[in-house]
Amino acid sequence: MKNGYVYFLANKRNGTLYLGVTSNLQQRVWRHKEGIDEKAFSKKYGVKQLVWYEAHDDIAEAIKREKAMKKWNRQWKLRLIEAMNPQWNDLYQSL
Repeated sequence: MKNGYVYFLANKRNGTLYLGVTSNLQQRVWRHKEGIDEKAFSKKYGVKQLVWYEAHDDIAEAIKREKAMKKWNRQWKLRLIEAMNPQWNDLYQSL
């Protein structure tokens, strides 16, 4: 069984949000920050700050959670981020 993570990236406080899922959070966020994927949403909109994440024991559960969260309205997403990270700090260095 492989671990999974659901995460939000932002370009600034209350700015553009990107919701993603991965089995390797540190590596995936690094790829976003470096702009490795030329046509990626995160590169186009400058979404590089890790502002929220959630760990799961199973990647399948993380994928299920991400799919459900994609249906959420923006206010729910903002409340979730604010509960974990009220200052909208970049959490990447703390991984």
